[in-house]
Amino acid sequence: MKIDVLTLFPEMFEGVFSSSIMKKASEKNKASFRAVNFRDFAEGKHKVVDDYPYGGGAGMVLKPQPLFDAVEALKGEAEAAPRIILMCPQGERYTQKKAEELSKEQHLIFLCGHYEGYDERVRNHLVTDEISIGDYVLTGGELGAMVIADSVVRLLPGVLGNEQSAVLDSFSSGMLEHPHYTRPADFRGMKVPDVLLSGNHKHIEEWRAEQSLKRTWERRPDLLDLMNLTDQEKEKIKRWESEK
Repeated sequence: MKIDVLTLFPEMFEGVFSSSIMKKASEKNKASFRAVNFRDFAEGKHKVVDDYPYGGGAGMVLKPQPLFDAVEALKGEAEAAPRIILMCPQGERYTQKKAEELSKEQHLIFLCGHYEGYDERVRNHLVTDEISIGDYVLTGGELGAMVIADSVVRLLPGVLGNEQSAVLDSFSSGMLEHPHYTRPADFRGMKVPDVLLSGNHKHIEEWRAEQSLKRTWERRPDLLDLMNLTDQEKEKIKRWESEK
């Protein structure tokens, strides 16, 4: 996978692209990364990328020309049609399902804006996706692009040391992940559940599935509304509700 980021602050990505999972993906030739300053594509002596909005109002708006030219230059290098992702608070809420969808692409281009927003022609005629990572305000799209890139790259085959890790993560199954424990079995009187020490893998998997369901019910019940629960799972939830 090839990941390009169009930003006014490419230095923000230096540590991210050269650390942790991103670094591993690059070393294994599973992904390549590049942060491009789209100011380099602006016309004129002063390389201006923003201007006052038509109709008046506060703040500045990113001009279409630098972004269109930058994307067209990157597309010219591409072997496959890229997904062009606009980081935008008006976009669809980012989910694990979206991460899995994007992980099947060969080329992603992220557009990271600042100021009051983008010229609407960027939204209507340039991008393929508009994504928001949450209902809060950030200074620019860079942090959101980092979040999405990380969540997508870890899904690429061969990137994680344990291929099951991505499958078992919270949200991959639709539910939150079950609790984890490691040595020692007894830490300051706080003990690991007996079932995890039993060696009975069937019972362990049943315990983990139940804990995953219970944790989701306790912390993110909205996720359960999107799932087709079994009769057994529904009965467990009824029992927990009555106990509560």
